Amino acid sequence: MSATHILINLLGQIALLLWGIHMVQSGILRAFGATLRRTLSRGLDSPYKAFLAGFGVTAILQSSTATALMATSFAAGRIVDLVPALAIMLGANVGTTVIVQILAFDIALVSPVLILVGVIAFKRGGQTRVRDLGRVSVGLGLVLLALHLLTDTVIPTEIAPRTRDLIEMVTSDPIICVLAAAIFAWAAHASVAVVLLIISLAAVGIVDIPTALALTVGANLGTAINPLMQALGGDRVALRVPIGNLLNRIIGAALVLPFIGWIADLLPVLGEGAGRMVANFHTGFNLALALLFILPLPLIARLLERLVPERATPDDPSVPRHLDPGALPVPSIALTNAARESLRMADVVERMLRGSLEAFETGDRKQVARICAIDDILDRLHSATKHYLMRISREGLDEEQSQRLSEILAFTINLEHIGDIVDKNLMELADKKIRRQLSFSDEGLQEIREMHQRLLNHLQLSISVFMAGDLDSARRLVQEKEQFRELERLATERHFERLREGVPQTIETTELHLDIVRDLKRIESHIAATAYPLLEQSGGLRQSRLT
Repeated sequence: MSATHILINLLGQIALLLWGIHMVQSGILRAFGATLRRTLSRGLDSPYKAFLAGFGVTAILQSSTATALMATSFAAGRIVDLVPALAIMLGANVGTTVIVQILAFDIALVSPVLILVGVIAFKRGGQTRVRDLGRVSVGLGLVLLALHLLTDTVIPTEIAPRTRDLIEMVTSDPIICVLAAAIFAWAAHASVAVVLLIISLAAVGIVDIPTALALTVGANLGTAINPLMQALGGDRVALRVPIGNLLNRIIGAALVLPFIGWIADLLPVLGEGAGRMVANFHTGFNLALALLFILPLPLIARLLERLVPERATPDDPSVPRHLDPGALPVPSIALTNAARESLRMADVVERMLRGSLEAFETGDRKQVARICAIDDILDRLHSATKHYLMRISREGLDEEQSQRLSEILAFTINLEHIGDIVDKNLMELADKKIRRQLSFSDEGLQEIREMHQRLLNHLQLSISVFMAGDLDSARRLVQEKEQFRELERLATERHFERLREGVPQTIETTELHLDIVRDLKRIESHIAATAYPLLEQSGGLRQSRLT
């Protein structure tokens, strides 16, 4: 077999290993993503509970990178202090070793069973979660199959010498081993895959134990780079957790590398077999770092706060605050971020509504200009939120999360339409009123005030429906729309009565008044639209108003 053939086989088998691990992680995220996130958030009141929460979530998820994104999001959003967030990462680093311990046993014969069961569950499962767990089973089967194929590729005596020469060239020095494995783990986004590959190479004698241990240290180092890279370019506070995690890995590597040979001599006490020794070292390395760093975490947190201070920049209201790009691979976090940004849009819309009434009351041309400028802020926030939602990984979305994404998108679109009505319609009418020096009658101005106040109240109710998903509030919001339609009808009738009575202000402002009432009704329709998705899911929405 030629060297080219060997290399192609190895690359294909490594790709199969990476894909299997990806299927395991994405399947678990789809099935239990929201539950895991809630579990993680409950363990944030002390470093020790945070450590256990990080360990448990990552032991199930088998992705320290995903856990790091959650912890970083909590810390950046000021939901949790830096110390528990760092403790979560210590637990996550230990938790990611669980699957390595399991797969280090010779369980290759289980691979066909796992793939068969997984395919049946995925194809025949009636529930979404059953299908997701079928995906997990297929992924585990592919991981075991890939490991078996890797072993078969490097075992034959006529192939091993060539492969060994190539690997010895790369792994001739411990520092080079660490750097090579770190780069591989960073590129693969999965230290588990790299460690399993190292175990396969060590099990067949392609690399000796000290070299395998150095490679394992590098794999642990490389996987800490991914969360840091994903946090770059965002809020500087979001850098603290990944920097702290990377620093403890670097310190751990510096402490362990000089004693690699001594450690290799001691490992047989814990279990025979090269693969078992590498797996035990992987777990022991992360456990030792957790024990070393969990007590001084408060000091480390203060050091990180000094090294990475918050950026003192002017508060630009049009710049998104919650759209963390590092959270995009974890849909549950990314959707929460988008919902929080949507609330900022709702605050901007409230300012526009209040300001538009003030423009009609005061006749201040500067106020009209301010409202138009605020609409530019709303447009930029809407554009950023829409593009953020489009970048969320669709592969990791379950049915509930897909529905939530649609709800957030619809909510932001309606808010943006309200802003356009205020900017392009109401403010144009306000400008016309000011230029012509017109005044509303007292009754007419009071009607406009009442409708504005109703809109502000309904906007707050729509926010409650959007965030809490309360069915009673959704029904009430639609009922309020019907009452607003009645309010608009009465305002129009009273206006025509004043016209018949010959009230001078009413005659002068008749077109303005009717156009304002019409536009306020349009705004009410966009606000009430927040309730429709929830009512449609519950079967509480009629298909048509026609009888």
